[in-house]
Amino acid sequence: MNPILRNVLIFIVAWFVGSIVNVALVNLGPSVFPLPEGASVADMESLKASMLLFEPKNFIFPFLGHAVGTLVGAFIAAKFAANNHMKLALGIGVFFLLGGIYAVYLLGGPLWFKALDLIVAYIPMAWLGGRLAGRKWDDPTDRNIDTSEILDA
Repeated sequence: MNPILRNVLIFIVAWFVGSIVNVALVNLGPSVFPLPEGASVADMESLKASMLLFEPKNFIFPFLGHAVGTLVGAFIAAKFAANNHMKLALGIGVFFLLGGIYAVYLLGGPLWFKALDLIVAYIPMAWLGGRLAGRKWDDPTDRNIDTSEILDA
């Protein structure tokens, strides 16, 4: 398969699987830590209004969803890409970070959570996902080198 096509398909699959992990963890949160009295997450407006009622424990699963979703997506991207493994993993991190910035813009939330989420949950988790997949910056498979020319010499 063409390496560019493979990388595009892997990126889409990694984003999709990471998003599923993210949504699953965020939706699991209220069953582990019930929402405060009067809080509703039925739509964006009620969620935004309810953020003022949330306690720190109510932010654990959203953070875990963002971090673990990015980690899983980056791992898949790095593990199965044709080349540029770490670049694709970090690309997943940037993609999820843009979503996180948009969510902060729409929903707000306490400053400590916004800072923690945007600083820790995306780029560092993408880097970690790339490393867990066994990819490093100096990984020879990240270079477009035709080793057959070297071996035939």
